[in-house]
Amino acid sequence: MPRPARPTRTAPGADVTAQPRPVALLAAAPSFDLDRVLAGIDTMAAQKPVAAQIVSVANSDDTSARVLADILAADVALASRVMKLANSAYFGMRGRVTTLQFAVTVVGFTTVRTMATVALTDLDDESRLPENFWASTTSVALAASLLATRFGERPQDTLCLGLLAQVGVALLHHNDPDGYRELLAQESSFPGRRAAEVRRYGISGMRLTGVALEQWGFPHSMVGPLTVVDDRSSSDGALLRVAFEVAARLTEPGYEAVDVAQLTDGQLREDAVGPVLEQVAQGAEELRRAMLDN
Repeated sequence: MPRPARPTRTAPGADVTAQPRPVALLAAAPSFDLDRVLAGIDTMAAQKPVAAQIVSVANSDDTSARVLADILAADVALASRVMKLANSAYFGMRGRVTTLQFAVTVVGFTTVRTMATVALTDLDDESRLPENFWASTTSVALAASLLATRFGERPQDTLCLGLLAQVGVALLHHNDPDGYRELLAQESSFPGRRAAEVRRYGISGMRLTGVALEQWGFPHSMVGPLTVVDDRSSSDGALLRVAFEVAARLTEPGYEAVDVAQLTDGQLREDAVGPVLEQVAQGAEELRRAMLDN
């Protein structure tokens, strides 16, 4: 897969989006080389050429739904997932999408590219992921999508942002599975985990997602919120912060809720979250199956 020019990056040690707090010491982290981790994704790309091609061409001006469908057809598993998602309750087309080209049109090019990225980075193999990875990921994605218009965003774009937000978490786990499981056992909250990631690896999983998406040519509208999700003064990260708050309430036992007005500097009130919680609880599992099942 062609790789865009490497963007200029802040040194991993300069990641200041999360506030560390004292915790029990973890076992020493393995040597973490950001370039080596990203190069490893290119190795995966060579093993999954269809997914890699989709990631590369989906945002090209001369790519049509027909062209994308023709490429997608060469990967039966990925094509099946796109069809399943197009026929899911989320898009309101249950049972009416019968061709791959129509499915591509229904879900949109960004969504197809997102699903290809999921396949490319082995996020479709739950055995290689942290516990409950997809339960939280689909909850974040649906919450972001359902609240998107309140923040002036497009629901399908924020669905994709939510689905990809934890790519970096998966990469950290791939690189250090035992250590990352230990980290999760000690840090139950999403912000706490991100702070622990910085202490252990020099970079948070969310910031690593941003580096990867930027390298693959994803737009700033998807990269930007990832870098400021823990900065409550930033409006750019407000929607993603609320989406993670919704996911935490649904997936973390004993979680103590944070008022969303505090997370959004008053852009959203707590009474807006109740209906979203119910919709996410009802739809997250179907979205997970659409993303993963063949």
